[in-house]
Amino acid sequence: MDIIPGKAEISRFNISPDEDSSSSSNSIECPDYHPKKVPLSSQNGDLDAESQNFLPSGSQEKKKYEVEYHPGTASFGMSVFNLGNAIMGSGILGLSYAMAHTGIALFVFLLICVFLFSLYSVHLLLKTANEGGHMVYEKLGYKAFGLPGKLAASLSITMQNFGAMSSYLYIVKYELPIVIKAFTGDEGAWYTNGDYLVLLVSVIIILPLSLLKNLGYLGYTSGFSLLCMVFFLIVVIYKKFHIPCPFSNDIFNMTLNNTLTHLQDTMATDYNEDSCKPKYFVYNSKTVYAVPILTFAFVCHPAILPMYEELKDRSRKKMQNVANVSFIAMFIMYLLAALFGYLTFYETVEPELLHTYAKVYKLDVVLLIVRLAVLTAVTLTVPVVLFPIRTSINQLLGAANNFSWIRHIIITVLLLFAANLLVIFAPSIRDIFGFIGASAAAMLIFILPSAFYIKLVKKEPLKSVQKIGAILFLCSGFIVMFGSMSLIIMDWVHNAGASESQGDGH
Repeated sequence: MDIIPGKAEISRFNISPDEDSSSSSNSIECPDYHPKKVPLSSQNGDLDAESQNFLPSGSQEKKKYEVEYHPGTASFGMSVFNLGNAIMGSGILGLSYAMAHTGIALFVFLLICVFLFSLYSVHLLLKTANEGGHMVYEKLGYKAFGLPGKLAASLSITMQNFGAMSSYLYIVKYELPIVIKAFTGDEGAWYTNGDYLVLLVSVIIILPLSLLKNLGYLGYTSGFSLLCMVFFLIVVIYKKFHIPCPFSNDIFNMTLNNTLTHLQDTMATDYNEDSCKPKYFVYNSKTVYAVPILTFAFVCHPAILPMYEELKDRSRKKMQNVANVSFIAMFIMYLLAALFGYLTFYETVEPELLHTYAKVYKLDVVLLIVRLAVLTAVTLTVPVVLFPIRTSINQLLGAANNFSWIRHIIITVLLLFAANLLVIFAPSIRDIFGFIGASAAAMLIFILPSAFYIKLVKKEPLKSVQKIGAILFLCSGFIVMFGSMSLIIMDWVHNAGASESQGDGH
């Protein structure tokens, strides 16, 4: 988010090269726009026209592909807000867990690294868009590497959106039972089972909304999601000063159920003086999830180009400044959420931070309001995230321009069915964060922007500092992806083996 990640709400703009444009023209002529002279010789020089809208690409012998100009309407401030919506996602709920298994110092170092790498990849993406002449991620992939490039971009975006959609459904599975128990007081009823509830919500609410041809007003839920997360952050900071460590009897007396008395005794045994001290460097089997969780939280790159397209008086430098402000704001929010969540629960924090408060509070008005707001936001956001996945599948099937209700319904039902299966059978939301962060997010942040840049930006020689930096960035992306995936799979195998051993012991 993405809560919620607006991050997967990707606008699609059908921007196609102007096949009839003359290759002999020395200027870019656009409707209602005063052209700037761009000498053909400058294409292979060192000109870095930050203030120019777009640069033509290609040699003099080949027809140039120029981005079709139309004046953008989004102001700088609105673009910052929209990009903040795109960045902010459910990944924020896993950051405290990442800090608990890396320590404060190591987590801050990793957070800064992913933050800077994300901004650098935006820089590469914007420069590539100017040179490549396209404002759609998949079209850049096609121009760079043909059909394999288009498939790589499309599949990465689809996986990222599918992971975001699954993480939202996981929040429904985690949080809705707590809300129902708070109102009814029932513990063992079927309607407090998260697996049943996520299926019901998917069938009764999400499926009808997802079947709409035009989502319309649901696009505004991203703003509501961002407000929910700001409210959530305020509550996390506030609760840090009201939940002592170790947990006191007064806190547990506020709960509704006697089963928490057993939980209190268990925690009192586990907690000691050292358990309530922050740790700065931690390494264990769960540390491998830290980088994937961070990359999952920062990915928003498919939304960069459509926002660039809509930016008023756009230039690459202005869009980079939009990204800088948005990423800095999200960096601060992520750091505060992770730090105060960790300093509240320390090593007992769960992969989904909001659910961790159920250890302490079963009836708390403020937390109940947060849960209701988050549940509303994620439920309404799932159809928005599903929409670009379905569009991408239609494009891959070659049926983007030929609408069919039967195909529309079948794809929607299959996507929701697959997401529900993943949510029901995946052990933890941590596994979704980890797998998607190590695969699709690594592709969108590290690998694809650098690969497109190396291939499409012709004016910089391969041995230039810029190209060498992009090559190193590409290599680091492969290291992050394959290294994280290998360690995560090893952890899954280890946990599966441990579970089987415990089963055999009984």
